[in-house]
Amino acid sequence: MPRHLQMFANYNRWANRLLFDAAATLTDTEYHRDMGAFFGSLHRTLDHLMVADMMWMHRFTGSGDLPQTLGIALYETLETLDAARQRLDQRIIDWVAILDEAALSRDITYRPVTRPMEFTHPLGPTLFHLFNHQTHHRGQCHAILTALGKPSLEMDLIYFLRGDGQEWLYG
Repeated sequence: MPRHLQMFANYNRWANRLLFDAAATLTDTEYHRDMGAFFGSLHRTLDHLMVADMMWMHRFTGSGDLPQTLGIALYETLETLDAARQRLDQRIIDWVAILDEAALSRDITYRPVTRPMEFTHPLGPTLFHLFNHQTHHRGQCHAILTALGKPSLEMDLIYFLRGDGQEWLYG
């Protein structure tokens, strides 16, 4: 499981880079336009991913900034959000790299901001949720980009593995 999670952490950064590069081709109006996605605009969706990842990383590690609500807007511009995303993606990669099977089998207990109760889960499957949540919302970002007339992005894991992520195919 540790190697698979390391692969997902690196894939996560790669896919986020594709999205942010595509977002940089938009006008500010397009980038902030409500396109009917769950969080409205591309900006709000990318910002939500930051909020959620920060919450999860705080739950996992006990450190880092902890937003108090899922609906908070942390960043106003693509540039500031992009810089923060790059830092957080590297933090995720670095942290996942030190996890072993014993760490991944340990339980974590947390209280979601959406429910007033505690949940306890093993770290490993819960960490897979972090990456799956990213994939879910990146799909919404992709839909926003194509609705704005931008080219379709090839963000599937297999494209990562065939290119920048070949090291994860063997070894």
